[in-house]
Amino acid sequence: MMRLTPIILGSLVALGLLSYVAVREYTGQVGEFASAPLIIETERGPVQFTVEMAVTKQQWERGLMFRKSIAPDAGMLFDLGDEKRVSLWMKNTLIPLDMIFIRANSTIVQIAANATPLSTDLVSSSRPVRAVLEIAGGRAAELGIKPGDHAVHAIFGNAPK
Repeated sequence: MMRLTPIILGSLVALGLLSYVAVREYTGQVGEFASAPLIIETERGPVQFTVEMAVTKQQWERGLMFRKSIAPDAGMLFDLGDEKRVSLWMKNTLIPLDMIFIRANSTIVQIAANATPLSTDLVSSSRPVRAVLEIAGGRAAELGIKPGDHAVHAIFGNAPK
């Protein structure tokens, strides 16, 4: 029978904690994304989401990868800083997502509905956009979100004070 010395035991505990932290970090569950309210003004009325903000390159690269679910009123807002054409993929993303492409003036210009989980096919904006909102796949249609609708959020300068 192997006897665990304090050094081996301490090393195993440290390794376990590091593994736990690494997994939590890798799955985006450590709260490194700030969250904020976002409203989409639709023909049917306003729809509110709580969105995690992806503002750094590292956050853009991680996005919603490895998540097994997303709440119906949750999402992730990728703030590109200024308008540019953007291409995204679903590599390592386990759930279908609607990708909503939004201009700097807050107008939704395009929706890529139900992007295929784990796909490496690029989903590209048809024109330059300021942000991309990712929500649960199928939610945009369920809620009546369409091109021409407007997003209300601080990055568009139209959020209530």
